[in-house]
Amino acid sequence: MLNIAEIKDLMAQFDASSLRQFSYKNASDELSFSKSDAVSQPASTPQVAPAAEAVRTQIQEEVVISETKPDSPAVSPLPKEEIAAEGDVVESPLVGVAYLSPAPDKPAFVSVGDSVKKGQTLLIIEAMKVMNEVPAPKDGVITEILVDNEEVIEFGKGLVRIK
Repeated sequence: MLNIAEIKDLMAQFDASSLRQFSYKNASDELSFSKSDAVSQPASTPQVAPAAEAVRTQIQEEVVISETKPDSPAVSPLPKEEIAAEGDVVESPLVGVAYLSPAPDKPAFVSVGDSVKKGQTLLIIEAMKVMNEVPAPKDGVITEILVDNEEVIEFGKGLVRIK
């Protein structure tokens, strides 16, 4: 007989998969998962032990509940464009790995709210084992840092915002 931990593990794997339906049956248990709105029942259901029936009903309810959570009218965050900080975006001049500080044990080159001068290093991009400093294009204040430390970035990706 399946225990609840095994059933929850199966549910998590099913939820993460692209499968729309899943059924499992052995001598004592029967499970059916479905991601459709209607829970389908087999045309001829064999006699199932009462405990297994309760588990199957609970699982079907949980699958349906987890399926409806994304559609619930919860407060959704505003799109990033609407809440973006003010200022001009400094874009990546090359593809590489962004480093926000000169070394792991050193403070970041810049933080949100820092004043910067034209030419001041904002971050480093490592490309082909070469460390390339990205300078500030103008004097201003950092209003947003758009990348994470050690993030792989593409050409033209926004790095920081200067107002």
